[in-house]
Amino acid sequence: MYTTLNFSTPDDSNSSGVDPLRLQELAHRSVKVSVIIVLGVMITLGNVAVLLVITSSVAGWSRNSRYFLLSLTAADSAFGLLIMPLNLCVSLLKDYTEGPDALCHVVAFCNATVYSTCMYTLATISLERYIAVFYPLQYSSLMTRKRTLLLIAFSWCFPPVLLSPISFPDGIIEVHFSTASLVCNPSYSTNVGYSLSLTCFIFFPCSVVMTYANLRVWCAAKKQRLKLRKYDCASRSTHNVASRVLVPVMAAYYTCWTPCMAAMIYNAVSGRSAPEWIEFVVVWLPTSNGFLNCIFYFWINRSFRRKFHHVLQRWTQALCPKLAGTLRFCNTSKTQFVSGILDNNNTVHERSSSVSSTCTLLTLA
Repeated sequence: MYTTLNFSTPDDSNSSGVDPLRLQELAHRSVKVSVIIVLGVMITLGNVAVLLVITSSVAGWSRNSRYFLLSLTAADSAFGLLIMPLNLCVSLLKDYTEGPDALCHVVAFCNATVYSTCMYTLATISLERYIAVFYPLQYSSLMTRKRTLLLIAFSWCFPPVLLSPISFPDGIIEVHFSTASLVCNPSYSTNVGYSLSLTCFIFFPCSVVMTYANLRVWCAAKKQRLKLRKYDCASRSTHNVASRVLVPVMAAYYTCWTPCMAAMIYNAVSGRSAPEWIEFVVVWLPTSNGFLNCIFYFWINRSFRRKFHHVLQRWTQALCPKLAGTLRFCNTSKTQFVSGILDNNNTVHERSSSVSSTCTLLTLA
């Protein structure tokens, strides 16, 4: 089945019947598979750690905030638990000489649905943050539990309906397996109107909502901080709070998603695909947003880190009591020093709580 390789001279390799192009293709695929596996492990471990924390109460986070964060974590986890295994299975099992099949349509449908759900969830989180900051007195009436669940249901149910044509093998959208990106990609060039409508109904609306909401919150935080500095009330510990949260969130969103959307539009309009490695990067780049969300929405939040340490100690106590005692000894002094301050700062009314540390931007006074 496998040909024995002889690396003595190029002539020997040619005489043995080994195609250099095939060897290069296999080497590239090995590198791509390794990158995908590493990225999938990072996303899965990061989001599992997040789930362990936000399934229990976190000081300073309202019930609605936890619902939105659970939705985001579930969507990000789908990258590592669903999208990557499906596409890797297709890349390892599918014969490259075969044409489109039902499996590729199902995998392409899952890819597009998870990607779209993640964007809608990010948009709803930005909307909830905007309401919490600018309408704190009306937050309880505007963001009721029912409306929160409806927004989450919309984020998860609308993309499958919109993308359902991709799932039909004999539908208007053709699907093929790309050896460049190791993904089952829809052939958007076969239906330019439908391809452009996807960006109009998914990427652009979500980008507008996120940009407007986060920009307004950032401007309000900057104005509030300048006002506090004017009266010598600004603390050095709260320096650049907005920049540490809002700017990285938006920068990561546009960095991860814009190249993929641009490549899709380019493919639809020109009918040509991008070069091999460019296509691979732009197709898999959005999945890295699932790992970056763990950092920007959770790990930079002090309340989340304290809760994670508590959960970690509890699990370590159950699995390894000696290690748990060591961790508890190392963290005792620090915890005792800041526990009273953090508890006082985190007892915020639910309607003024936001989804991350940005909930304190307008409550610094």
